[in-house]
Amino acid sequence: MQPMEISVTKLVPAPAEEVFDAWLDRGKPGGPWFGARGLALNPVVGGLYWLEVEHAGRKWAHYGRFLAIERPKRIEHTWMSEGTRGLETVVVLTFEPLGDSTEVTLRHSGLADEEMGKGHQEGWTWCLSMLAQRFGAAPGESA
Repeated sequence: MQPMEISVTKLVPAPAEEVFDAWLDRGKPGGPWFGARGLALNPVVGGLYWLEVEHAGRKWAHYGRFLAIERPKRIEHTWMSEGTRGLETVVVLTFEPLGDSTEVTLRHSGLADEEMGKGHQEGWTWCLSMLAQRFGAAPGESA
């Protein structure tokens, strides 16, 4: 079976530098790290992370390493969990300035099947919505 890729795009009402920094901020809503039950995060190229979140009544551990950090344009890291069936997948975020806002696009590649893809699509859509809400976007607004 061919690995699949999902993509989520969200318009965030803030400059790219602020949105980029918010994604890596473990202390405030807007990135996957916020609200984790456990977290080790070293956001530098080659740096590792581990986080544990609760979802659907279960604990989910996620692991990965940062492949690229180009402030304020791009973040690339691996993503591995039970939800990827143990496969090391790749997440790439791009931050494109659009006037006073930033278009954030997240691509997650290497997912093994549609079921995994659908679950990650929902999760990343929620995550980017939280990022936009951090900067004042209404919950239903999208790019």
